[in-house]
Amino acid sequence: MTRAVIFDLDGTLIDSAPDIHAAANKVMARHGLAPFTQQEARGFVGHGAGIFIERCLAARNAGDRPGLQAQALSDFLEIYETAFDHTVTYSGVTEALENLIEQGLVLGLCTNKPESPARAVLRHLDLARFFPVIIGGDSLSQRKPDPAPLHAAISASGARDAVFVGDSEVDAETSHRAGIPFALFTEGYRKIPVEELTHRVAFSDFAHLPDITRTILG
Repeated sequence: MTRAVIFDLDGTLIDSAPDIHAAANKVMARHGLAPFTQQEARGFVGHGAGIFIERCLAARNAGDRPGLQAQALSDFLEIYETAFDHTVTYSGVTEALENLIEQGLVLGLCTNKPESPARAVLRHLDLARFFPVIIGGDSLSQRKPDPAPLHAAISASGARDAVFVGDSEVDAETSHRAGIPFALFTEGYRKIPVEELTHRVAFSDFAHLPDITRTILG
């Protein structure tokens, strides 16, 4: 019986906030807009690049400037494609992924990051080898928290049973709507307390994830 663990990417496997912040500020500078602090930029993350840029422009009262949304998004994606100078994996991620593979689990990715930058950063961090299944924010017409991307990732994995691992409100809602058990990584980009998010189990150390998946998947 095939079982799968599907992961979110930003804030779950990798801490990419510094590079997202830097890319956003480069775009802001190109269009004569004030930069953001890293905390501000981090607060805009979670719903994909389009919503991220929309929130950036709205925060600078520039959202209604004709043509700016499309141009700023194009600029951001151009920069973001190779923006991983400051992106790192969270501690213990590689070891946990290796352990899950040894358990015979299929690993997949379900992220709102566009698929091309997602694949690029996975290659850069030597994580691509773990993920035969990758569903990005532009892989389907729907994005998380719509459950369709998570269902697509599970289907592509060939799994009958799966657990979803993520860090945010978006991930918790996606998992809940998909009817899939959710393991919440507490050290990512969530904006509300852990107890306010629907989850099967919460963890702060990836060393615990293999045991968590055994418990959930049996």
